[in-house]
Amino acid sequence: MTTLATPETLIHKGDGLQVVVGLGQSGLSAARYLSEKGYRVAVTDKQSAPALAKELPAAVEIRLFGAIDAELLQQAARIIISPGISLETDAVAAARQANIPVVSDIQLFCEACEVPIVAITGSNAKSTVTTLVGEMAADAGINVGVGGNIGVPALSLLSNSDMTLAVLELSSFQLETVTNLGAQVATVLNMSPDHLDRHGDMLGYHQAKHRIFQGAKSVVINREDALTRPLVADNLPRISTGIHAPDKGQYGLITDPDGQIYLARGTERLLSADKLLVKGRHNLLNAQAALALGELAGLPLDSMLSTLQRFTGLEHRCQYVASAAGIDYFNDSKGTNIGSTMAAIEGLGAVYAPKDGKLLLILGGQGKGQQFGELTPLINHYVSQVLCIGEDGKQIEQHLRAAELSDEVVLHQCQTLESAFATIEQLTASSLSQVKAVLLSPACASFDQYASYAARGEHFIQLVERVVGC
Repeated sequence: MTTLATPETLIHKGDGLQVVVGLGQSGLSAARYLSEKGYRVAVTDKQSAPALAKELPAAVEIRLFGAIDAELLQQAARIIISPGISLETDAVAAARQANIPVVSDIQLFCEACEVPIVAITGSNAKSTVTTLVGEMAADAGINVGVGGNIGVPALSLLSNSDMTLAVLELSSFQLETVTNLGAQVATVLNMSPDHLDRHGDMLGYHQAKHRIFQGAKSVVINREDALTRPLVADNLPRISTGIHAPDKGQYGLITDPDGQIYLARGTERLLSADKLLVKGRHNLLNAQAALALGELAGLPLDSMLSTLQRFTGLEHRCQYVASAAGIDYFNDSKGTNIGSTMAAIEGLGAVYAPKDGKLLLILGGQGKGQQFGELTPLINHYVSQVLCIGEDGKQIEQHLRAAELSDEVVLHQCQTLESAFATIEQLTASSLSQVKAVLLSPACASFDQYASYAARGEHFIQLVERVVGC
C-alpha cells in the first residue's frame, strides 16, 4: 500500500477531515475544491498508483493507496465518494453504519452553486440532451457551464465566476448520494434496465434516478415512459414530451397527411423533422426534451430551434462513420444498455425498412445483469444478422433464442470486433444480402475488452476505415 501518512498522523472527526474515496477526475476535482476551501483532505484509492495522484494539491498529505482504507474512513467528518465506488464496498458500508456522511462531488456542487441548474438523467440520451441544452444556451448568449457525467467534473464549473446557468448530466451512481439538488428544472428522460449489478433491481435503480427531482422547481416528463414521472406536487410546473400530437403547452410530433413530421408545441408546428441533421424517432424525442428543458430554464425559442438545425450528434452515439459497397456503418458504442440499443435499432431500422433493407447488429461485452430477450421483437423486425462479441456474447444468444428469435435472423458468435468484421465481409459479399447498414450498438459495457466505450468505438471506426480503403 502506498501511503504518505501513518495512522498516527490522521485527525479525528471533530477536526473536519474530508476523505475522498476514488481518485478519478471527479475525485481529483473534489480534493482540489476542498483544499482550496481550507479543509484538511485525505484521499484513498484501491489502485496502488493512481494516475492522477501526481495532480493532487500538495496540501493533500494523507494519501492511502492500494486499497480503500477502512481506518481512514472511520476518522472522516465527511466522505466524498466517486461514482465508480459502490456504497456496498465494505469500508464505505462500515462508515455509513457509523453515521459518517457519504456524498458525491455533485452534492458539493449544488451546495456551492448560486446559479440555476438544469439537471438531466435517464438510461439513454443523457449526453445528447445535455449537450443540446448547453449549445442552445450558448447560442442565446448565456454564459453556461456544462458538466457532470458528461466528462467535465461539476466542481470545475465553479471556477467560472461569470456562469449564469449550469447544465448537468447526472448518472444513477452520482445521484444515489445527492440530497435536495434543487434544480431549476429536472428530468428523467427514460428508464430501462441498466446497472442492475450495482443497484440490485429496477426499484433500486428507479429510486436512485428519481433523487434528481428533490427540490426541483419544475420538471420535464416523457409521456411514453411512466417511470419518468416524479412523485412531486401536482402544482409544480411541468412539460411533457412524446411521439404523438401534443396537448396545449406540451411537446410532441404532428404528422401531416403527406407523411411530413414536425416537432410541435401544442398545435404549433415548430420545425420539420427533415431539417434535423440527426435521424430517427429517438432523436426527435431528444429534441423535444431539450426544447422543454430550455423553455423551463428561460431560453428563447429562436436560439433553441437554430441549435437543433445545426446539431450533428455526439461521437459514439449512432454516429455515421462511412459507406462502403452500398452499406452504411454506424458507431453507437455508447449504447451500453438494452434501452439505448432498442432506440438505435428502431431509429435506424425505420430509415432502411422502406427500402427493404435490414440492419446487421453487433452486440456484446459485459451484460450487467440485463435480460437481452427484450431486444428480440425489434431484431425480428429490423435485423437480418446479429454478431455477438465479448464476455457475455453466448449469454446474449441464449436470451435472444429463448425469446423466440426469428428463424430469418442469423446469429453468429464472433468474440472480437476483428472477427466480426471478417464475418461482415463474407456476409455482405453476397448479392442476396439484405444488409444496408452495420450498427455497432452493443447494449453492454466495454470493460471486458476495452478501456472505455470510446475506445471500443474508435476501434470500430478503424475497422470501418480499413473496409472503405479496400
